[in-house]
Amino acid sequence: MKKVENGKNVVVHYTGKFEDGSVFDTSLTEGREPIKTVLGQGNLIKGFEIGLVGMSEGEKKTVEVSPEDGYGVYLDGLVTKVEKKQVPEGVKLGDVLQSQGERGTINVTVTEINENDIKLDANHPMAGKKLIFDLEVVSVD
Repeated sequence: MKKVENGKNVVVHYTGKFEDGSVFDTSLTEGREPIKTVLGQGNLIKGFEIGLVGMSEGEKKTVEVSPEDGYGVYLDGLVTKVEKKQVPEGVKLGDVLQSQGERGTINVTVTEINENDIKLDANHPMAGKKLIFDLEVVSVD
């Protein structure tokens, strides 16, 4: 039986959930394909890859991924207020805008709109959240 390890081609079905059980993504939806990746190249979040290592073809398991091994811890320093006139007209709560940062283009989410200013959050939407993945290894080459 082939085992999952770094450098191997892996095909895996997954369902990602938050701690409350709500599903945020799955490959099991009709028309979706399983993930195909070479393990260890950083194409997947760290905790997802760690969870796959050592699994065999056909094996299923559930892994919990901490924020540190997922999308990172939530950083208050990545939240900023800007004057309303600095963003496009008609911006709504939850809109994702692009901004220029020190490392190039970054996505920011509109989290608050006031009379004169808007709060923007550059954290990943899943930063600070523990994630739970149901994994099923389809194949290993």
